[in-house]
Amino acid sequence: MTHGNLVSSMTQPEFYPHRPASVEVIQTHISYIFIAGAYVYKVKKDVDFGFLDFTTLAKRKYYCDAELRLNRRLARDVYLDVVPIGEDDRGNLHLAGGDTIVDYAVMMRKIPEDRMLYRLLAEGLVDPSVMDTVARTVAGFHSEAATGGDIDRIGGFDTIRHNHDENFQQTEDYIGITISRGRHRFIQSYVNRFLETQRPLFEKRVREHKIRDCHGDLHLQHICIADDILVFDCIEFNERFRYLDVAAEVSFLAMDLDFNDYADYGRVFIEAYLSYSGDQEIVKLLNFYRCYFAYVRGKVIGFQTQDGAIGERERTGAIETASRYFDLAYRYAARPERPTLILTAGLMGTGKSVLAANLGTVLDARIIRSDVIRKEMLSITPSERHHENFGAGIYADDVTRKTYATALQMAEKELKKGHSVVIDASFKARSERQMARQMALSSEADFFIIECVCPEAIVRQRLDARMSDREEASDGRWELFEAQKDTFEEIDEFPVGCHISVDTSDSPEGCMEEAVEIIRSGEGR
Repeated sequence: MTHGNLVSSMTQPEFYPHRPASVEVIQTHISYIFIAGAYVYKVKKDVDFGFLDFTTLAKRKYYCDAELRLNRRLARDVYLDVVPIGEDDRGNLHLAGGDTIVDYAVMMRKIPEDRMLYRLLAEGLVDPSVMDTVARTVAGFHSEAATGGDIDRIGGFDTIRHNHDENFQQTEDYIGITISRGRHRFIQSYVNRFLETQRPLFEKRVREHKIRDCHGDLHLQHICIADDILVFDCIEFNERFRYLDVAAEVSFLAMDLDFNDYADYGRVFIEAYLSYSGDQEIVKLLNFYRCYFAYVRGKVIGFQTQDGAIGERERTGAIETASRYFDLAYRYAARPERPTLILTAGLMGTGKSVLAANLGTVLDARIIRSDVIRKEMLSITPSERHHENFGAGIYADDVTRKTYATALQMAEKELKKGHSVVIDASFKARSERQMARQMALSSEADFFIIECVCPEAIVRQRLDARMSDREEASDGRWELFEAQKDTFEEIDEFPVGCHISVDTSDSPEGCMEEAVEIIRSGEGR
């Protein structure tokens, strides 16, 4: 019996006792899926990818039984049976018939496609309360899932390290294709540092039985919002991918929501899960595990670029999607573990606002722009031009002091909520910088100041271009540059590691990555 014969037979409506009107075939790298009217039949391919092995009939039967048993935990009424596929003496295949069993299929009830979570989100039909219900379902499942023994051993620290090492090794050939060398190295450095410093936490989680026999593949395409919450298609083929810290499972779905631009729903899901489980310790592990799963998705999709069966368009799409996942993994790795206050400082036109915006995106930090605050305080539209003399009008010293005081008050509120903050301002006076650092210390936040420097020829080009940007809030222009330079007080008052100097004549992405690397390597100073 060949796969071709099996696929040919199972695409025929008369193959099935209930005689569907038509049969749709979906093929993945490990399965054939036959949608036959109200029922779905899934047959495992005769493949060995190292992390799974379906190369014998006995193994396929074993994993079909495992798929049925494990998925009934969260979708009992969906997973119906494991059905043998038999061959008669004329070579014809039969479902639950024939003389010789040649394969097996997992029989499922068809899930309503219009109730899939990913589709409902795309159509704007998901109330945030739905994510609360999903969280309650997942938390209840975790509380009853098996733990201890081999689950603790297989899901413990050594496996976590092995999984990450495997990721980095398996993506080396994709450097320069789906991930840059710098980001590959940065994420690897972050992971190694986190594993080293947080090993006691990982081991504590094992002792407290936070490692469970989880779903292992909890993302939007595997959740259906029907009369009940249905979660299906768990990983049955490798215990190493299913025996997880519950924090990892929560992080997987949160990552998928982030990737698909539903971050607000992700926050609702996390907060609800924390409430139902009482496991507040998960917060310390969210970025680490979200980074891991984003990296895994980037790796797996990147593998498709080597598939000779796909065309150039599909290959380009796979590269773009994998790169987006790796970018997300980078952002998780870049985020500070503690609330952090970052000041951008420097003369006008040196790229402070561009750097602040990029840092805010990557670090998931709130951005506070002094140019915007100044005009909002005075009931002026941010884009309205005010070509005042240096230090006069809306840029007079008393207005500037109020602007900085307001910026620090806003930053303090965010820091105390646990958020990181980037304040985009010149911070030309030591007194302003020192007040900001003292506020960070009193808020128990880490502190960095990034001084933006740039050749004056480039500064002039930027300031001239800014004058034609109708949306720009800054009124900085070249004739004021020299005056500001004369009043800028050298930044020399902070401990080593707090003050970062970045030459912003480099690309915006290069400047951002340089700053992030220094911040993360010196985090906590």
